[in-house]
Amino acid sequence: MSPSRHPVHCILPPYVLEHLAESSDEKMRKLAIEAISQSAQTRGFRTALAGMPAMSAIPSPAGKKNRLVYDAKHQPVNVLPGKLVREEGDPVSKDAAVNEAYANAGHTYDFYLQVLERNSLDGNGMTLISSVHVGKSFNNAFWNGEQMAYGDGDGKLFLRFTKSLDVVAHELTHGVVTHTSNLVYQGEPGALNESFADVMGSLVKQWKRGETAKQADWQIGPDIMGAGVTATCLRTLTEKKAYANDPVLGDDPQPKHLKDKFTGSEDHGGVHINSGIPNHAFYLAATAIGGKAWQKAGLVWYKALLALTAKSDFADAAEKTIQAAATTFGAGSVEEKAVKAGWKGVGL
Repeated sequence: MSPSRHPVHCILPPYVLEHLAESSDEKMRKLAIEAISQSAQTRGFRTALAGMPAMSAIPSPAGKKNRLVYDAKHQPVNVLPGKLVREEGDPVSKDAAVNEAYANAGHTYDFYLQVLERNSLDGNGMTLISSVHVGKSFNNAFWNGEQMAYGDGDGKLFLRFTKSLDVVAHELTHGVVTHTSNLVYQGEPGALNESFADVMGSLVKQWKRGETAKQADWQIGPDIMGAGVTATCLRTLTEKKAYANDPVLGDDPQPKHLKDKFTGSEDHGGVHINSGIPNHAFYLAATAIGGKAWQKAGLVWYKALLALTAKSDFADAAEKTIQAAATTFGAGSVEEKAVKAGWKGVGL
């Protein structure tokens, strides 16, 4: 499989949907197959847009926070965005999904501006566009290179995807990656792409809650998990597995150490699977440093993201984060030692 430069970034990884597509439950199987089909349609749409980069960043009229929320009215992904239902500064809607998409996009924007001094995804005030009520009982949310799209979930396995701040921040961070290192969505560069999204998604949630590294749950997607699964989240940056022997989802396949790296061709060479390795390196570094993770570890990771290139691998990420820690906090500092130890803890 060739590297993808214009991928669709979905919060539910292929291995989850493929597992659901093999379910004995006919309704569950049908919804999973539909989600896979919708993702394929969107990938085709992204490929068609690849030659039109000007569409990828709609500027804010005032060069600052600007959110547009659309109602897709349960239409498929190829007819996005839908009907505009809330603009920047508009009053609260009667639709919970509209309000969640609006608020969580705003929290993500505020984090990047206030913590990392970045003006939106592209650094120049890019308008944040969201579509809610995409598809019918659609089990996924994705960033397609131009906007966010949220399914409502089936209400059993997954709930509204707008509910989870870390999910929203994860997906929007893919836009930040595109406008910085633009990591190729394949193999280790692709796993780094997913990992930066998980790291920043977790940090936005911690920042909004005012949590320390010790207090944080380090989970991705706990708010979208329904009563039909035993899993409490999609992924975790800790040493634990997010779920095991779940009757619906099976076992979490993410490794936490390089020796267990997935080497197959599925999932663009394991981009969602192997992201567990750099994710855990960040967790080890952040918890060793202590305090509020976005202030030091998060700053180091962001500076490294700016220094990486499209084909950077895990070793490159380790090198750039260690360099960023030394430059920012001093050679031999607690922060540099923690970053080195974090990567060593995952085999790098």
